[in-house]
This record gives sequence, C-alpha cells and structure tokens, in this order.
Amino acid sequence: MKLDLPWMDHPGTRAVTAALGKAHQVYFVGGCVRNGLLGRPVDDIDIATDATPDQVTALAEGAGLKPVPTGADHGTVTVVAGGRAHEVTTFRRDIATDGRRAEVRFATDMAEDAARRDFTINALYADPEGRVHDPNGQGLEDLAARRVRFIGDANARVTEDYLRILRFFRFHAWYADPEGGLDAEGLAAAARHADGLARISRERIGAEMKKLLVAPDPAPAVAAMAASGVLAQVLPGADPGLLPVLTHLDADHPADPIRRLAAIGGQDVARALRLSGAEAKRRDLLIAGWSGPAGPAELGYRQGAEAGRDIVLLRATQAPADLQAALSDVARGAEARFPVTAADLMPRLAGAALGRRLKTLEDRWIASDFTLDKAALLDTP
Repeated sequence: MKLDLPWMDHPGTRAVTAALGKAHQVYFVGGCVRNGLLGRPVDDIDIATDATPDQVTALAEGAGLKPVPTGADHGTVTVVAGGRAHEVTTFRRDIATDGRRAEVRFATDMAEDAARRDFTINALYADPEGRVHDPNGQGLEDLAARRVRFIGDANARVTEDYLRILRFFRFHAWYADPEGGLDAEGLAAAARHADGLARISRERIGAEMKKLLVAPDPAPAVAAMAASGVLAQVLPGADPGLLPVLTHLDADHPADPIRRLAAIGGQDVARALRLSGAEAKRRDLLIAGWSGPAGPAELGYRQGAEAGRDIVLLRATQAPADLQAALSDVARGAEARFPVTAADLMPRLAGAALGRRLKTLEDRWIASDFTLDKAALLDTP
C-alpha cells in the first residue's frame, strides 16, 4: 500500500525528510498516515526517526531549517520548514509507566516504537516515498474494517496511561464503524479501570471530552461511556439520553462541544472538565435559555445568532417544533436593531429614568415582533 498525497510533497516536508534521511530512518507516523489512508484532512505531521533529538537538531540546522526543542526530554523536536511545523520524535520504548506518564528510552527499531502506541490504527508508518508499514500487522486490517483496538493487551495499554480510556471512546466516535459496536476487550478494560481516570488532570480529561463531542455522531460512544461507568467518573450526573436527538437535529450545523455538553448535563461541569471562563459562561447561558420564556426571535436579538440557534436546537430535543421556522426567527432577531437611542429621549429624561424608559420601549418593540418603528415607539405613552 502506498500514500501519494499533496502534503507529502510540500517543499518544507520534503526538506525535513531529506535532511533526516541522509543518515537515519525517517517515517511519517500516526494521524497523518491514518487520515491519509482514509482520505481525511491531515492537520499535523508527525515524523518518527532513529535519530536522537540532538542529531535531529544538528541535521535540521545543517539544512537551514529551524529546530525547536518542544519536548526534547521525551524525544520530540519541532522542525519548522516552509512555514510548516513537523513534530519529529525519536523511536521510543517504555521503561516504566504510572498511569499518567511514561519513562521512556530511545530505540532504534520501528517495531519497538509501534509496540508502545495505543491503537493499531495509530501505529501505521509511511516512508517519504509513501510506502506504508504496519509493524504490528493489524493496523491496516483494522483501519479497513473501521475497528478501534488497543495494541496487544488492552488492560496493559490502559494502565500505562488512563487517559487512553477516553481516547478509546473518542477514536471510536471518529473512526469506527457505527454499526459495529465497540471492541469488547477495549470496553471491558475501560470499565475495569475507570477509577484510574481520577489520576488524570481535569484539563486533559476536558480536552478529550471536547474532542469526542465534536465527532459527527458521538452519541453511541457517550452511551457506551455511561453504560461502562466511565461517564460517571469524569462527569457525575451526566445523562446522554438527549444526545442522539440533538446530534440528529444539529447535523446541518457546526458541531459544538458546549452545546452538546449542555444537552447531557452533569454536576459542576466547569470544574469537572476545567472549562474556560468563556466556555462555562456560554454553557450556563444555553441552559438558562433552554428553560427560559423568550421566543426564537427574541433569543436571536438578545443572545446573538449562534447562542439563539443552540438554544432552539436544545429545546427541540424535548418539544416538537418547526425547527427551520424557529431558526429563521433566530436569524431575523439577530439582525434586528432597536430603532430608539438614548439621544432620542434626552434631555427630557436622564439617569435611571432614561434607562427604565429605554427598557420599556425595547420590550414593546420586541413584543411587536420588531415591527414598531421609531415614531410609533416614541409616541407610546
């Protein structure tokens, strides 16, 4: 099997592989190979090599490229070439793991490097000419079958890094056959070791959950998380019951993890997932609007087009509605502009009285479905 994709011929990428390939093994690895084989977009270019970080740095500098020691202690040097970043990592093997991080030693063999990775579909390599290598002998078969499996013993892979439990569900949502169900051994390992997620930072858990929730249809994976006890471990009180309905309704809109987080609920979500202040505020706004009295047009006017749309989608999960009409009303409200300004009421009114009058007129304007013009509003008693 061979890859032949435009990103491989980028001048910067060619410069990096040529510099390293003079005296060392060099392979594209992981997501860029996996997505390339699937015909999906490739965002990050990861390269594996037997060259040590010092050797990578020296070779890059010798070729006039820019090496950045982004993770040299763990074997990674980012080489910038042609305006593109390439994550170059030395082959590694695990010496010891504690469920959060691994102590590694550099290796010289692709097979050793492949054996320490998480899933078979992530342990695929391609040389600069595009020839694909599958050291574990299962990655290509699993990719073709759209099957997400741990490499070797699932329990061992999970206990090396408990975050792999969430990655298992995320990769299932993005890459697995939705009709095939989750790999039984992987699911059993995730359930058995779910309490190990307590050892993982909330920032890492939150990042994984958000990546999972922007999958085209995360509902089956999240349902499996709930059934296995994993969801309760990372987001107590969450209920994925409305998620299948929401992902059906929002299929024509940009996937949004905060909207989907609002749908599944949970206790103290901002802390549990270490949401940013803006993310937490937006989630609270969506939940408040979901149960609030404002109609779609008023939501668009007061909350903006995106938040108004999200609230309408959330409402539609529980109450039948003409969704397209509601979304049109949201868009109309978002474009509406209140025709009265403070200057129209001054100097007759000032201070708190001015604010009260503006609010009264705005409420009447909204109640008229934005039809009253400035003259009619100013004539209002």
